[in-house]
Amino acid sequence: MPNTLNDLKARNRVWAAGKVAQDPSFFKRLEGQQAPEYLWIGCSDSRVPANDIVGLDPGELFVHRNVANLAPPQDANYLSVLQFAVDVLKVKHILVVGHYGCGGVSAAVDGKRRGLVDHWLHPIREVEHDHRDELDALPEGRPRWDRLVELNVVRQVKNVAADVFVHDAWARGQPLSVHGWVYTLGTGLVTDLGVTVSGPAVRR
Repeated sequence: MPNTLNDLKARNRVWAAGKVAQDPSFFKRLEGQQAPEYLWIGCSDSRVPANDIVGLDPGELFVHRNVANLAPPQDANYLSVLQFAVDVLKVKHILVVGHYGCGGVSAAVDGKRRGLVDHWLHPIREVEHDHRDELDALPEGRPRWDRLVELNVVRQVKNVAADVFVHDAWARGQPLSVHGWVYTLGTGLVTDLGVTVSGPAVRR
């Protein structure tokens, strides 16, 4: 077995021992149940570790990650996570979190062909098309890329907020809000885009 995997296992033991040293019952509580209040829909990028970014322990954040943090209404994986989070875990907040410098967003619109992932990223090309005038008014390069990252988050928030599982939760009076954030790799900070949806016709 490569030494790198042995190193990972050694790091695991150090991490687990550290958790137990701080809180002897930590893992016993996790074993009993998970009761997160948050669902994180984020990018698979290795530089965007969901729990670490918001300072939450295991058990406090339910996480779904994919390339470019999409919430496509035809994707069974995403929909299964959403339904479980809303109907079973009763999360109170759904966080759609993109990040500046997203390679998936760039790959969607750079004109290169990469195979299957091109189909996955098609919704981002639709976002670019719908906002072409706004994007063309920005300087080429990073400003357009970053704005497309934001616009993609906004579109995915709309997708989540339009889903039947979310609407059913609102209909039964379940408290649930959908938020759109963007993470900055260079600072470690998140920015709230101010597109929170807390009900069928409630936006703040």
